[in-house]
Amino acid sequence: MIKWLLAWRYFFKRPISILAVVAVALCVFIVLVVMTVMNGLLRDFKQKNHDYAGDCIIASDSLVGFGYYEDFMDILREQPYIEAVSPMAKGVGLIHLKQYKWDNGIEIHGIDPLLHSQVTNFANTLHYQKQTPGNAFSPQYAPQLDGCVTGIDVIPLGRRNSDGTYSFHDKPMQMELVISVFPLNMKGGLLRSLDLVSTKSFFYSDDSHSGLVRVDGAVAYIPLEQAQILCGMDSPIKRISSLHIKFTDGTSFSYSKVAKVKFLWDEFVVQNADKPGSELFANVRVQSWQENRRSIIAPMEKEQIMMTMLFLMLGVITVFIVFVVLYMTISHKSKDIGILKSMGAPMSSILGIFLLFAIFIALIGSLIGSVSGWIFLYKVNDLEDWLYAHHGWQLWDRTVYAIGDIPNQVEPEVLAIIVGSAVFACMIGALIPGLQAARKKPVQSLQVNQL
Repeated sequence: MIKWLLAWRYFFKRPISILAVVAVALCVFIVLVVMTVMNGLLRDFKQKNHDYAGDCIIASDSLVGFGYYEDFMDILREQPYIEAVSPMAKGVGLIHLKQYKWDNGIEIHGIDPLLHSQVTNFANTLHYQKQTPGNAFSPQYAPQLDGCVTGIDVIPLGRRNSDGTYSFHDKPMQMELVISVFPLNMKGGLLRSLDLVSTKSFFYSDDSHSGLVRVDGAVAYIPLEQAQILCGMDSPIKRISSLHIKFTDGTSFSYSKVAKVKFLWDEFVVQNADKPGSELFANVRVQSWQENRRSIIAPMEKEQIMMTMLFLMLGVITVFIVFVVLYMTISHKSKDIGILKSMGAPMSSILGIFLLFAIFIALIGSLIGSVSGWIFLYKVNDLEDWLYAHHGWQLWDRTVYAIGDIPNQVEPEVLAIIVGSAVFACMIGALIPGLQAARKKPVQSLQVNQL
């Protein structure tokens, strides 16, 4: 009990301990804010990629694709753990907007909008046909025409506002989009001569806003059958680029279910090994959505790790400040230490007093830093809105970055790790001065020049 009382008394009687508390509070505040924002951005980014891809993807590494997908879709639909399957045909080409004499490179995604909405979040990315995704390729101004859904940033119409929102008309504008593709044969060569490309006119029917910059600025969605024709995947056998799968329980990742799908695919490949075009199966991979989108997610994960490590280095400052505070405290408490040692107090008790002193610093500093960080995060979006309204300043320029509100949801496990790290850092800072005090002999502590 005496250890707790002495540690508490030293904490309140030494004004210099306020410096250590402020240092701990500042470090906890900064790390909590940075980790909360970075974790939120990464979590939202992963969720957007999951919504875009589905739970499991069977995809070809080449633009040629693979065939006999309809037979395998029938097999997948028979499995109780699979809710829906959506085929996709991909290609690259040029898109030309006659109305504005504008053209650009484009990635073409051929899909069945209804099936794709069952597997992914495609329906919720639409603006005009969100409630009726089956009509996504039917322009409201002319349902009989072939429609095309573009990524929201594909066509440069200047609709993106400075705050990151978009302006829309009551109905989609009537625009003719000419898509041109060099179709490939099953061996990867040009299906036709260089002067004969596959070209077809589509009419703008809706926007897709997935929140992924690389998708929203470079993808146009058209009907699956039309994409197969344009990309040369309609003959001699129908081909696609990928199959997107959704599991029944809605789990984002399941090793067992992905393994089951892979086992079914391997069996299917063996059973169809003697069919024409079976050599294309060699380029097909069965992956979870994390594995499929790894090249997109990994850079952001590395940025999060680097930012976290940089700010965790602030803990070194905390260790140093606590070390200085404890060293100064011990130098002024030689008499107390000598009296305790002369009364038979063991080394562990002396060390325990100063470790408890460091723990008080850590806990009170962490409490102040955590509460301050939580209040700041709670108000951070209101603060940014005020700064933008009065001074035109944003943390992230919404005309460049696809970010909505700044993530501000504090995760209890992250907060626990930060507080635990603060306590550990303070104890490390107190360890050397505490050991020095514990090793002092009574005769040394009670010397006249030490009193």
